[in-house]
Amino acid sequence: MKQEEPKLKKVVNAADGLSLGISMVVAVLIGVAIGLGLQKLTGATWTLWIGVFIGIGAAVNNVYKAYVKQKASLDELANDPRYNYKANQELQKKYDEEDDE
Repeated sequence: MKQEEPKLKKVVNAADGLSLGISMVVAVLIGVAIGLGLQKLTGATWTLWIGVFIGIGAAVNNVYKAYVKQKASLDELANDPRYNYKANQELQKKYDEEDDE
């Protein structure tokens, strides 16, 4: 029995890809807000840069998580015989031999 895919799967996947860019910008903005908050709290101007680096670190972490997720889905496809070149060659030979008989 073949499982049906959800109707909105393509929309969700597209939104997931778009959300990576948005999450990078939001992470940096939140970091800057943290830095500005630290600056107002302490009065030291260099604390703004702590927030900026926190935001950039969060953005890099988001990209890494997206990479790991994408790699896992591609590895899953690599084991699928429909996308495996050697498996397709063996199937083609099998069908050719059956046609010859």
